Amino acid sequence: MPRAAGTPNPRGRHHRQGQRSAPRRRGVRAVPAAAARTEIIRAQPPAAGRALRIIPLGGQEEVGRNCTVFEYGNDIVVLDVGLQFPEEDMPGIDYIIPNISYLKGKESRIRGVILSHGHLDHIGAVPHILPQLGWPPVYGSKLTLALVRKRLEEGRLAHHLRAHEIKSTRDQLQLGSLRVNFFDVTHSIMDAIGVIVSTPDIAAIHMGDWRYDLEPVAGRPTDFSHLNRFNTRRRPTILMMESLGSTKEGHQGSEREVYANLRRLIVNAPGRIIIATFSSMLERVGQIIGIAEGLGKKVALDGFSMKTNVEIGKRIGYLKFKPTTVVDISRIHSYPADRVIVICTGAQGEDRAVLMRIASGEHRYLKIEPKDTVVFSSSVIPGNERAIQRLKDTLYRQGAEVYHKEIMDVHTGGHAFIEDIKLLLLQIRPRYLMPVYANHYLLREAAKVATSIGFPGEDIFVLDNGNVLEAGARGVRILKEKIPTDYVFVDGLGVGDISHVVLRDRQMMSEDGMIVVIATVDRRRGKLVHNPDLISRGFVHMKENRKLIEQTRDRVKQMFAGNLKDLDENYYKDQIRNEVGEFLYSKTQRRPMVLPVIIQV
Repeated sequence: MPRAAGTPNPRGRHHRQGQRSAPRRRGVRAVPAAAARTEIIRAQPPAAGRALRIIPLGGQEEVGRNCTVFEYGNDIVVLDVGLQFPEEDMPGIDYIIPNISYLKGKESRIRGVILSHGHLDHIGAVPHILPQLGWPPVYGSKLTLALVRKRLEEGRLAHHLRAHEIKSTRDQLQLGSLRVNFFDVTHSIMDAIGVIVSTPDIAAIHMGDWRYDLEPVAGRPTDFSHLNRFNTRRRPTILMMESLGSTKEGHQGSEREVYANLRRLIVNAPGRIIIATFSSMLERVGQIIGIAEGLGKKVALDGFSMKTNVEIGKRIGYLKFKPTTVVDISRIHSYPADRVIVICTGAQGEDRAVLMRIASGEHRYLKIEPKDTVVFSSSVIPGNERAIQRLKDTLYRQGAEVYHKEIMDVHTGGHAFIEDIKLLLLQIRPRYLMPVYANHYLLREAAKVATSIGFPGEDIFVLDNGNVLEAGARGVRILKEKIPTDYVFVDGLGVGDISHVVLRDRQMMSEDGMIVVIATVDRRRGKLVHNPDLISRGFVHMKENRKLIEQTRDRVKQMFAGNLKDLDENYYKDQIRNEVGEFLYSKTQRRPMVLPVIIQV
């Protein structure tokens, strides 16, 4: 089978279609683990006529939380179990994971979980989801499984993992009555794979996250045309196409040009060069280290995830460099400034990330100097635009020479653009199209791109999370059935215990603050012991608003003017919430959260 771009060899470089490589044994190798003894479930395919159900539990209305269920008869295969980062109106939430309530009671039918690549929006929910599913077998490439294992080790769960490594795209699995094939995919992380899930009547080609590399640093350009052989009259294909770049003109950028620009900057830098990139981009990190070795420069890595991922890359043989090339960040002042390269995290402007601490002067070993060159070798994750702009402004003010994608091609992303989408459709020639893994408007735009080159609109299916697409001998259709896909919030150690009511309360406190009303009641006398106490947090400054505070206190005193011997606490708390809330809104046009506290003595 021809090879497309994306699978690294032990030297950390991508194999691409047509590139020669040492022959590899076929089959699935079980990664050593105490619990990894379950054999692949094999069965004879059932008679034609049964329909394949494709159910996205996440990834159809947002960027992240990617999770898709393939269900055929009694067999279920799950593709990806990712997380979604919180939005601005989700204070205190760490991240969001897929709602798998549909799979409750079906755990014994899950034949495997397949992971397309190692980004958190595809593997981040593994520590939460796998235990709920009864630890089914997990299939993925070498780097992906290494990153999964590391994530599970953080929660002391790695001994449960039943991992099976996909060693070659020649591997084929029979998971119950579902046949699964694989193909290499070029993305912004090494070892990305696409998946083909087949029944006697339909073959679903899922790209995972993908792009074309038409000018690779090594090997031949990406070519997905070999996938068109899966589309036959007897068994047509439905292409599940990740569509994040469906509004961007042209082709995704060239890795060869990025490499050349980074090398030029490193060669010509008058002082230190600081390169901020994603810790998952091990191939680019390896290229930078290789350039440094060739020029006799030293490299310092900083950022927990950067150090962790580079260590994983070294351990599995994807990164190789001389031990003397990489030095500890604390030793950078032992070398001339023009011989030092720092590779770090923080290109998204995160408050406590490395680059932000360097820019703000809070880094222990590194402060910006006028001859420093700072490179943002990363794309902008939606929602981080303002933080990144502030970070750039700070670096410019301190005299650094700053390079980013707006002024030079120092990064190429992992997602295909409009012309790439057209090329993909022409190479694969699927019978049906289902845009996936993007916001709803991007899925619609991907459909427009397809129709612009003559793809029949009636054969394009745009689903929301929870929709059920049924594909079989009678064709493809979206059912009226809808699966629950509500947000499951992770907050600290709590999973799913933060409801929308709690989130609304947090939003209210973050916007208008809160005021606590404390009434102490003498039960024997049936009167207030003293004037009610008020505490304001994030609402008004009490000393500067004494008149308002006294008026509020008087309102509360009036509520407790009667006989309080048979006090109904719930009644009075409701009264305080309603009347004080309305009064404060009439005076300030703000709605603080009112927290009544009644103490009986």
